[in-house]
Parts: sequence; structure tokens; C-alpha cells
Amino acid sequence: MPESAQSNGSRVAVVGATGNVGTSVVDALVQDQEVTEIRALSRRGATWSTPKVQWQRTDTSEDDLVARFRGVDTVISLSWIFQPTRDPVTTWRNNVHGTMRVFEAAVEAGVSNLVYGSSVAAYSPGPTGEPIDEQWPTHGWPGAAYAREKAYLERYLDAFEPRHPGTRVVRMRPGFIFKRESASQQRRLFAGPFLPNGLVRPELVPVFPDLPGLRVQLVHTADVAEAYRLAVHSSVSGAFNLAADPVVDAARLADFFGSRTARMPVWPVRCAIAAAWNLRLVPASPHLFDAVLRLPIMSTQRARDVLGWAPQYSATDALRAFVEGLRHREGAATPPLVSEVPGGRAGEVATGVGRYQ
Repeated sequence: MPESAQSNGSRVAVVGATGNVGTSVVDALVQDQEVTEIRALSRRGATWSTPKVQWQRTDTSEDDLVARFRGVDTVISLSWIFQPTRDPVTTWRNNVHGTMRVFEAAVEAGVSNLVYGSSVAAYSPGPTGEPIDEQWPTHGWPGAAYAREKAYLERYLDAFEPRHPGTRVVRMRPGFIFKRESASQQRRLFAGPFLPNGLVRPELVPVFPDLPGLRVQLVHTADVAEAYRLAVHSSVSGAFNLAADPVVDAARLADFFGSRTARMPVWPVRCAIAAAWNLRLVPASPHLFDAVLRLPIMSTQRARDVLGWAPQYSATDALRAFVEGLRHREGAATPPLVSEVPGGRAGEVATGVGRYQ
């Protein structure tokens, strides 16, 4: 049975409130009658609000975070940038340095609860065919900046928690997170401007490459947001894996699109991605592709038993939401999730593929 809710947690600060997960977390908290105040912090402003939400433009790497956190019970740390992959100093400054400042400022401000958005990418490569629990090593895949940064913050929290025993720390480790409204942003972040939205159709995807290691776990953003909402009110601490069934591999992708699979080695696909990245045709680096092929399969039993969490959407539902959102150019009223950036696809190319945040 899940641990019982507490009376605290009614005032919550959400750092990174305009992104894929942040917008859904804010929505979930708005609907929660036990939450009386939400401080939504983001690098760029938002164009929507409710009486319960206070938006504050915030750069975690340099702004005064202590003042923003004073008086809140829980800080949810979600701020993250994936790009530019060619400038790891910039991503490190925001993702690692900025997030460490969030952790320390929460303690200085007297915040009781800290909920951090980690990732399956923090995990070391796992055993084939055997799900891993939250005790599996979190050293990431060193070749990919995203995995390195997530793993580094896991190590930071390992030292942070003994130093601050009065702060309850929760680490969420989700798989790939999708919803309709984030599809356009995710296309910009990973596929770039040269992927036509209309290409994602069954009749145009006749074959999926069946690559060794290609198995991923998906989860709908709304389900991830519910896990954060539960953590706000609960007394639980520690890490929680978040994913929905079934595990998605080439066979399931082929079935989803009504196509077939073709077994092939990794190196031709990896070479093609590397060439496209070096030519600045795609924003996602081949190093991220390397990390994806080494991700372990997670058990979500602890989240179900301890947090009381259960996904309402299947992995197939999450995939369908992404594909339909991509096909219909879905977006939301926040700068990261807009359906189209200024100038459209030409604007993406003109500002540098992989530089738009």
C-alpha cells in the first residue's frame, strides 16, 4: 500500500514549468485541491495562467533561487535543455550547475521536500532481458552528454542527502515521455527541420530496422505528472522508475505502423546518424543514439507499491499521442512547446540546427 499523504506540500515551486513534463505537472497541481499555491519558474515566460499559479522568469544558473523558494513546502526540479549538443559547456551550465543551485537553494530556503526529475538515462547498461530496480548503478553512458549530466546529478544527490537529512528527496527516473502537445518540440530537439510531419504515416514507413539493443520504455506525460503530484503529498523518499507497458522494440513499432522489420547491424545506422549530425542536418548526436541502445529495462514495482502510482496510458498510447501530435503539428502556449518557432522550418535552419531551445 502507498504511504499516506501529509498535510504539507500545499505550496509548490515547479522549476522548468514550461516544458513537456513541467506543463503537465502544473496542470496536475492546479487540479489538486490540497495545493494552494504554485510558483511556476522558467527561463522564458508563459502565455497562460490560473489564479493558483504565479509565473516567474528564472535562470537557475544565475538568479536568486532562495528568494523564489521561501515559503514553499516542495520544490520540483525539472529544468533541462537538450541542445546545443555541440556545446556541452552550455548544457552543463544549465543542467548540472543550475540544478545543483536548485538543490542547495531549496535547503537554504527551508524547503522540506525536493523532487528531482532524473531519467532512465542515468542508469548504467543493464542485463539483457532482466528488468532492473532502483538499486541498479547510475553511472549513465559516458559518451552521451545527457546521460553524463543525469548520472553526475545522481552522484551529487548521493552526497547531498546525508548532509541534509531534514530534506526529503525523491528522484523520478522515467523512460521516454510523450504527449501530443510536446511532439513538435521533440521533433525540433531530436529530428530537426528536415523531417516532414507527413512522413510519419503507416504507408510511408514500410520497414523498421531491427537493431541489437533497440528496446525502449515509454510513458505518457500525464502519468509522469501524476507521479510528481503523488510525491508532493507523500512521505516517501528515494528513487522511482516510471514506465508503461509494453516495452517497445522494432517488432512493436512495425506492428504499430503496419509494416515489417528487417534485422541489421548497428553500424550503418550509427554512421548515417553521425554523418547527418556532422553535416548539421539533425540536432541529436550519434552519442545519444549509442546511449539509447544501452538503456536497461526498468521495473516499476516500487512506484506502484510505495508511491501508489499506476500509469493510465499504455506505452502504445504514449507513442500514438506523439505520432498524432507530430502529424497534426500540435503544440502548447509556452515557448518550448510552440507548434512552430519564428520563421518555421527555415527559421530552425537559419538559427542553426540544434541550437533552438
